[in-house]
Parts: sequence; C-alpha cells; structure tokens
Amino acid sequence: MDGDQDEMAGPGVLAVPELEWEQARLRAGVIGRLAEHDPVGLAAVDEAAVELGISRRRVYVLLERYRQGSGLVTDLVPRRSDGGKGGGRLAEPVEQIIRELVRQRYLTRQKRSIASLHREITRACAVQGLPAPARNTVAARIARMNPVEVGRRREGAESVRPLQSAGDEVPVVESILDQVQIDHTVIDLIVVDDRDRQPIGRPYLTVAIDVCSRCLVGMVVTLEPPSAVSVGLCLAHAAGDKRPWLERLGIDAAWPMSGKPKALYVDNAREFKSEALTRGCDQHGISLDYRPLGRPHYGGTVERVIGTAMQQIHELPGTTFSNPVERGAYDAEKMAALTMAELERWLVLAVATYHGTVHSTLGQTPAGRWADGVAATGTPVLTANPTAFLVDFLPVFRRKLTRTGFVIDHVHYFANALKPWIARREALERFLIRRDPRDISRIWVLDPEGTAYIEVPYRTMSNPTVSVWEHRQALARLRERGATEVDEAGLFRMIEQMRTIAETAQKTTKRTRRERQRRAQAGTANTRPTPPVPELPVVPADSEAAGRSVARFGEIEQW
Repeated sequence: MDGDQDEMAGPGVLAVPELEWEQARLRAGVIGRLAEHDPVGLAAVDEAAVELGISRRRVYVLLERYRQGSGLVTDLVPRRSDGGKGGGRLAEPVEQIIRELVRQRYLTRQKRSIASLHREITRACAVQGLPAPARNTVAARIARMNPVEVGRRREGAESVRPLQSAGDEVPVVESILDQVQIDHTVIDLIVVDDRDRQPIGRPYLTVAIDVCSRCLVGMVVTLEPPSAVSVGLCLAHAAGDKRPWLERLGIDAAWPMSGKPKALYVDNAREFKSEALTRGCDQHGISLDYRPLGRPHYGGTVERVIGTAMQQIHELPGTTFSNPVERGAYDAEKMAALTMAELERWLVLAVATYHGTVHSTLGQTPAGRWADGVAATGTPVLTANPTAFLVDFLPVFRRKLTRTGFVIDHVHYFANALKPWIARREALERFLIRRDPRDISRIWVLDPEGTAYIEVPYRTMSNPTVSVWEHRQALARLRERGATEVDEAGLFRMIEQMRTIAETAQKTTKRTRRERQRRAQAGTANTRPTPPVPELPVVPADSEAAGRSVARFGEIEQW
C-alpha cells in the first residue's frame, strides 16, 4: 500500500532541481491556460511566448506535450540535453535573467539596442555571481522570438502589419462607387487673398476617392476647418456633374468620375458622426461605415492620396513643407503667391494628370479602370439638383414655428409658404431646419409631412449675407461691450461696423484678410463668376524655390 502511494506522488517530482521545477511551474500556468482553448489563436500563442521568453514554435511543442501528458507540472519540466551542436547550455538562472530583461528592457517602446541589453544582463549576472552570456547568445535568443510580437511591442501594431497574415486585410472592392473614402487635411501651403495678394494662412482640403478605381470623385478647398459642411460639400461635388463647375473655373479638362456612392467610409472624427451626415446618408441610401478603431489601414487609400498630394504641393511657392526641419529657412509667407481660386485650378489639373497616369497597383490608369467599371455596371446615378442634395447634409436645428416665422441665433426668418402652418402652429412639433454656415441669409425648413424642404430667407430682406463665423464674432463683440440682450438690428449694425473697420484699415492683419476672403467665398457659394485664367506665379530666380516647377501629381505608387 505504501509502495503504491510512493508511486502516485508523481513521476520524479522530488528529483527535479528547484530552479527547473520553478520554470516548469511557470510554464504550466501559462500553457495550461492555452490548453483550455481549441483551437488556440496566434495572438494568445505570441503572448505566451513573450511571457515565457521562448519562441512561438517552442510554445506549440510545450502545448502538445502538456496535452499528451497528464496535465501536470512535471509534463513541462525541461528535458536534459547535452547542449546540442557545440555542447554546453546556459545555466537556468542565466536564462531566467535573459528572459526577464528581454521582457522588461528590450520589448518596450524605448527600443533599447541589443548591446545595451547585453550590458544590463552582464551587470545582473555579476550581482548574482553568475557567468555572463556572450552578446551573440543574447542576440540568438531574441532572433528565435516571434518577429511580429517583438515589432508590436517595440514599434507598435501598425509597423508589423506587413508581417501578419491577410486575415485582417480590408475587403476587396469590386465595383466603382461601392466604397468611397473621404478625409481632410490642412494643406501644406500658404495662400494669398484675392484683393491684395497678401498671406491669409493655410486652407483645408477634403477629398473623396473611389476605392475600386482609385479615382478622385470629390474635392473641396475651404478656409474653414473640417466640419460636417465640408463633408456635405465634398459629397455634393462627388454626386453631381462636374462640367458646370469646370466651366466656371475656366478649365478645359475632363473629370467624368461622378456619382452617388453606395457606401461612404470615414474615420471616427466628430464631423463624421454628426446628425447632418447620418441623416443625409440615410436619406440618399448611402451606407455610412466607420473605420474600426486601431485599424488605420482601413482608410489607407484616401490617406495615401492626401500624402501624395502634399508631396506635390511642396513644389509650389509658399509651401510650408511637412515639418520645420524640412522647411529650414524657407520663408513660406514671403513666397506665398497663389490665391484660393488658383490653388483650386492647380489641383484640378493635377487630378486630371493623375487620372491619366498608369497606377502601379491597378496596372492601368484610374480613368481606364473607371471606364471599365462604367461598362460593367452602367453609368452612375448623378444628383439632378446639387443644391437640394447639399441641403440634406447641412447642420440640423429644431425650432418651434412662431407667428413671425423662425428665430435662430437672434436672426428672424420668414416666407409666405409658412402661413398655412402658422395658423396651426400650436398643434405642430418642432420643425427640422438646415442652415449653411457659409451663408446664413436663408434656411431650409422640412415640411410637417417630411416630404420637402422650403427655402426661407431673412425676414428683414435688407440684412446683408453673412457667415456663421462673422455672426459669432459680432455676437461676442456685443457681449464684450456689456450687452445683456441682443436684438437682430443691433447684431447686424455690429457686423456692418466690423466690415467697415476691416475695409478701411490702412494695414489689415492676416486674420482680417482671411475673414474677408471667407465672405467673398460665402457670397459666391452657389454661383461663382468665371475667374480669369491666371498664370502661375513666377518665382524670383534668387529664391530658394528657384528652379522648382509647379508640378502636378507625378509618381502615383503610393496612391
């Protein structure tokens, strides 16, 4: 009986050295958790490899041994070896030091070198009176580790994406307009105002790209930071016929890539989660999809477009380049020469060149791929009324109808079309209203049946057209002067005073010039006159930008 009990105590438990037992115990804790799952995911295996300081292959060996055994610690006791080729194996305490310091010092964003790691291992061994391993031995231990996990811990998840399997790749898009990606950037260029050709700062670019063909289907250049309106303008540009717009710009170029997208793919920025955008997409049957968190490659197509565009922008006078180091002593404000209209024209010509250049990934031109898509699926549906389409993407308000119409931010709006509803206003809910921030002289009111929008102008028709930004500045100025209540007449008097000061000042500031240019754009938001065809500015021969051509999009491998 006693003999049987001795045999059940375990297969050689008492014969296992203490250090090897401790190693086996640690292994059993980690490998035992893995063994509970079938199949075991790669991420879990890699995490175990890092925790134990061994390779992915070694984890699988231990897992198989654990499953074939009895599920005991002794199943994972290190097996004796003569050291293999070259003989000799490091003592377990030394191996333990290597594992711990690799995990604590090497696998971090500080990215210590192997030489630095080896010095720390040498010091730790000296403290414990152990022989230090050679630097090549330490390097060999690291080389056996999973490169994906090493890269993830030292460089970040995105750096190791090329090393990973295709299981997390973006789904292939088969047809044109099946997916359109949209994003913004501040342009690496200082523009000048139309009147004095003085610097007014950097504008913003919003672009929409068809993933299937890599064609740009929409583009908007504004002085306002990215917003739901920027997205709406870009979508309206994408969904409408571009020929009238090209004629207004005075450009003889083809840009047939237009149509309403089936799916819009965007990042998680605030302007992409506005009620205006979500309701507009619902209205037009556009699926609104967001980039998964932690998966920036899902929006990589449009970001490569923007990145390549900025590289070409760096050839223009007034570029700010990407960073101060690249910019050096180049005076961007002094060299600034292009107006907003000229920049927009340059971008159109650049896009036309890009569409006609063979794309390295597609193996054909984007224009050719688009033509193939049209032949396969038919001509895309265009919006017949661009203004009505844009209205569906403008910011949303909700207001009760009063006897005198609607009041929004101290401004009254009225139209005769409201009269039938005024009579029964008490029985009606709040109306859904949309307003264009660039021009608040009118609003669009959705009828109670939810079937159509009614355009409603200022109640006081003599009030000037203003933007929401100019309106807010006037409101802030009134409150600075102690106004506790704001009336519409006082608000517009303040706007007129501010405009007079700006127009008559001997020397305007950059901010004033920028606001003046904003007003000019707001006043021509729907019908811009055809601008003269400007010659691109001549850069002085002694400038740092001398010799630079005003390039269009050239190399397209990155798109």
